[in-house]
Amino acid sequence: MLTPRLPCPAIFPPFSLATLPSGGHNTAIMASKAFNLPNMLTYGRILAVPLIVFCFFIEGRLKSSDPARWAALTFFIVASFTDYLDGYLARAWQQQSNIGRMLDPIADKLLVASCLLLLAADGTIAGWTLWAAIIILCREILVSGLREYLAELKVSVPVTQLAKWKTTIQMVAIGFLLAGSAGDKLIPHVSETGIVLLWLAAVLTLYTGYDYFKAGLRHVVD
Repeated sequence: MLTPRLPCPAIFPPFSLATLPSGGHNTAIMASKAFNLPNMLTYGRILAVPLIVFCFFIEGRLKSSDPARWAALTFFIVASFTDYLDGYLARAWQQQSNIGRMLDPIADKLLVASCLLLLAADGTIAGWTLWAAIIILCREILVSGLREYLAELKVSVPVTQLAKWKTTIQMVAIGFLLAGSAGDKLIPHVSETGIVLLWLAAVLTLYTGYDYFKAGLRHVVD
């Protein structure tokens, strides 16, 4: 005699975030935000820093050969493009996160500072032009400290349009300087153009830095 077959209960119930305990659910959400595409692009920009430096040390010592300069410039261009792309995607896909807000400016400053120090060590930035690099680095440190202090007071200092132009000119200047002597062989005055743009970025750095401190000073003084 045939007996009816009873349905067997599933040994492994279907998985979803909703089935996780509250602690596991929160952990999964945090992990998904930490490893979304905009944040991965930011991580990639940070990893580009040692790659750019390594290009100049590929022969075991500091040497700015033409292949080293072109390789460093390639990494720098890709890293600079991710600076625009990660923010755009985070806003477009509604994937903004706290770790992204924290690491994005850090990645920018690491990239700029490492390139300026590398170019100074290489001699591409030398003489009076070192002052332009020093102005840019000091402003980045001072503004970062001001922002950190104001964040504790729940005060935000918005980025002005002029500051965005300063950043663009600064990145273009570094790109020209990374090409340096290798670029001069293809197009005359590449290095000189980079020096002029770096000084222009330094002047805008002083102006925008003053704007930031003027805006934040009333919150600093008790």
